[in-house]
Amino acid sequence: MNFTLGIDFGTSGARAIVIDEAQIIQFKIKQSFRLNSNSNLAILWQNSLFNLIEQIPSSLRQSLSSIAINGTSATVLLCDQKGHTLDQPILYNDNRGQIIKSALEKFVPPNHLTLSATSSLSKLVWWSKQPIFKEANYFLHQADWLAFLLHGQLGSSDYHNALKLGYDVEQMAYPNWLINQSFYPLLPRIIAPGTIINTITLNISRQFNIPQSCVVCGGTTDSIAAFIASGTNQAGEAVTSLGSTLVLKLLSTRKVDNYQYGIYSHRYGQFWLTGGASNTGGTVLTYFFSDEELVRLSQQINPQITTKLDYYPLLKRGERFPFNDPNLLPKLEPRPYDSVEFLQGLLESMAKIEGFGYDKLKALGATPLKRVYTAGGGAKNKVWQQIRERILNVPVTIAPQTEAAYGTALLAQNKGI
Repeated sequence: MNFTLGIDFGTSGARAIVIDEAQIIQFKIKQSFRLNSNSNLAILWQNSLFNLIEQIPSSLRQSLSSIAINGTSATVLLCDQKGHTLDQPILYNDNRGQIIKSALEKFVPPNHLTLSATSSLSKLVWWSKQPIFKEANYFLHQADWLAFLLHGQLGSSDYHNALKLGYDVEQMAYPNWLINQSFYPLLPRIIAPGTIINTITLNISRQFNIPQSCVVCGGTTDSIAAFIASGTNQAGEAVTSLGSTLVLKLLSTRKVDNYQYGIYSHRYGQFWLTGGASNTGGTVLTYFFSDEELVRLSQQINPQITTKLDYYPLLKRGERFPFNDPNLLPKLEPRPYDSVEFLQGLLESMAKIEGFGYDKLKALGATPLKRVYTAGGGAKNKVWQQIRERILNVPVTIAPQTEAAYGTALLAQNKGI
């Protein structure tokens, strides 16, 4: 039997999952990063990658047929001609790109996704202004570089990671405004996620006792890997992540982009994966209630009876999706004496915001919502699920799998989305 390995790299740790031909998990492991001010992130990632693989049972490693890796979107590295990093990697949320915004605006089209201070392109342009840049040969994303350590072929990336670099996922090419820049030769060639790049190197094969025929495939971002894990595959199906914030991802037959609302679309096979993120979410709930209280009070809610409370649950002013209002104030009054009623009012209001979000996507041209799969910590709350099903008026179920490493294993197994 052949096995497939999916690896998920986040900001605080990494996970690996091995699945069999029936897509059943055979082994899983996670490892936290031990960070300090002197940490060399690239070496830390490399050691973590090798440690994860080493801890997979030998019987599974000896039958691995394919591997794929996901990384955090817009976490990037600058490398020399041998793939050695020239500087500390720049993480996904690093906003140093703010200081080169005017330089970006000279060649990037107005309202383009890459104009964000945290985009991959912003980080590349910032690096291009530094003395070390003259030694650079490759600009890679986290997933690209980690995969290179296994297959040894520099200069490849996938079109999910490359979206925030400026790659045109409609034309499947770099746009002319990017090709004309002096740093263009450093950009990776772009392949579809899951495409075979190369077999593992002889050294990796010998070090970990993996067949040299094992292939390494193009990766993806962590959030898309989690979406793949859900098994969602029909237009109109969506995944709502109920984490610290409220994140919506919808499969659509039409591409939807709207810079004003922070909406953009990834190519996803024959469909487009579009969505947005609201600032409401679990952070608001945990501000008012402990985990124990959330469980206990939720059990006392009748999800079929509405409270008629009208909140906009935020902890500070400002919202972008589904309403673009940087001055939108939290609305958490009136607060009833009964904590059960207050919690239900918050859950109902968040469900309404979720509904407004999918309505906004539909109004902008996306496929209407037909079904929602739920991921994130809030997915465990069955009462909230029933409330959402009533308000959204579509089936709402818990996603059978939500781990990004599992989605990445599926990506490697299917050799593409």
